[in-house]
Amino acid sequence: MARRNNQKKTPHVTPEIQDSAPEAGTGRGDGYWIWIGLVVIILFIAAIRIHLLDVSLERDEGEYAYAGQLILQGIPPYKLVYNMKMPGIYAAYALILAVFGQTHTGIHLGLLCINAATTVMVFLLAKKLFVPLSALGAAGAFAFLSTSQWVQGIFANAEHFVILPALGGILLLMHWSRIQKGAFLLIGAVLLGLAFLMKQHGGAFVVFGGGYLVITEIRRRPFSGRVFIRRIICFLLGVFLPFGLTCLILWWTEVFDKFWFWTVGYAQEYISSVSLSDGLEMLKFWIARMVGTTTLIWILAGIGLTALFWNKQIRAKTGFTLGFLLLSFLAICPGFYFRPHYFVLLLPAISLLAGVAVGSLGDVLRRWQHPKASVIIPVILIGLVLFHTGYQQRQFFFEMSPTLISRINYGRNPFPESLEIARYIKEHSGPQDRIVVLGSEPQIYFYSGRRSVTPYIYTYAMMDKHDFASLMQKEMIADIESKKPKFLILVRVTTSWLASRDSDFTIIDWYPGYLERYYQLCGYIEIGNPEQDTVYVWDEQCLGYQFRPNDWVAVFRRKL
Repeated sequence: MARRNNQKKTPHVTPEIQDSAPEAGTGRGDGYWIWIGLVVIILFIAAIRIHLLDVSLERDEGEYAYAGQLILQGIPPYKLVYNMKMPGIYAAYALILAVFGQTHTGIHLGLLCINAATTVMVFLLAKKLFVPLSALGAAGAFAFLSTSQWVQGIFANAEHFVILPALGGILLLMHWSRIQKGAFLLIGAVLLGLAFLMKQHGGAFVVFGGGYLVITEIRRRPFSGRVFIRRIICFLLGVFLPFGLTCLILWWTEVFDKFWFWTVGYAQEYISSVSLSDGLEMLKFWIARMVGTTTLIWILAGIGLTALFWNKQIRAKTGFTLGFLLLSFLAICPGFYFRPHYFVLLLPAISLLAGVAVGSLGDVLRRWQHPKASVIIPVILIGLVLFHTGYQQRQFFFEMSPTLISRINYGRNPFPESLEIARYIKEHSGPQDRIVVLGSEPQIYFYSGRRSVTPYIYTYAMMDKHDFASLMQKEMIADIESKKPKFLILVRVTTSWLASRDSDFTIIDWYPGYLERYYQLCGYIEIGNPEQDTVYVWDEQCLGYQFRPNDWVAVFRRKL
């Protein structure tokens, strides 16, 4: 009777969610050196990131930082900042600024911690699915891939903040599937909801988590329809909880209508502006560059993809791994923009495949009756692959200056120059003074600690061909004319406007006359390139200075 009761209390576990095969190696101490290897990888990448902390903020980082700064001042998102980004990233930045300080180095230090935590999550996911050698290989692959130049990995883009809670949520769902405690299901769903709250692309991981739950429950025996529905409802409530609470907060702070317009209404216009053919060209372009600087890791990932079919030890995990790969790829597809930092969303899946290749090599050697070689050779392989990857990017990791890194990644955008522009504004204004940037450089607001007179912190959104362009420009003009900013920063850089023949030029036609009437030039910044330093001209030196046709920033002070 006791035996029958014990059997009845033991939950059925489907093959898809069982723990992986026994750990590779021959001794109990194997687990310790795997963790030591993980720590070594994290510390090495941390050393690289510390060397690169002083790289100036790029445009998106500037937006998140400015919005986070305003949150710390009690101002909700979408009140003084208009954009289609989800509010979770603004809150995450506010937390980083509160902990590490309101500087670009503090933001990148926060990213260092986020990246280290995500590397651990990749390690744990691979260890749960496969063997410890696979976990070490996956963690090493992710650490290097997510720091590489061609995914813009050293910049604190929203994608880093998506994959951390997404992986945490998936791990908790896997843990719940074994022990059947509802708290893990609920918390895992909440984390997946947070991934979506960081960026809309995180919805792909919500779909994956939901699919995993449905398949796991359908395969469970005995199947109970009532239990199935109850767990689906629990999952959906958990996923919706972060978004629902956020909507409630935004409604209470009277910015919900703006939030909804920008993240839903305008976002729909934004994602429909790139054709599939153009998107595929961008996809091929960026994949070629990523593979070119992390070649061996991608080769390992390709081998790992094939191993899912020929390695019997891991065949039960094929569905999970391929599903995760597919949804991770779909996460980078909305709008067909395929910007470099979007690929960060794909890196955990690629890293899992690289780990599969390493673990499968160990399995092959173990079947050949070489127990020690089944551990030593894969570890050596991991070391060689990571060493080669680091060597390929040695200049980026160890030799380039912060300014050169910004130039290599973003061309002649005024990102390094924004620090000096903000310093001048801060020295010649008070905290109560307001400024405006004609261009798309929100990092200047953050660096200077001065608020914008208008919530329109980007002008390139106004240059797109959509129904809202004209209204946006008129509203920005009205804000400037009515609130009379002390400083007006004019950016003449192509990528700060992204104007085309089809653009509405109302604001471009308006500002020359307005500047001539109300403002005087007090600063001119001639943007340099990798071979040429930036030229700064201030105050009296600006008189009679010859402007270049493009790639400059001018600072104007309002006339008394």
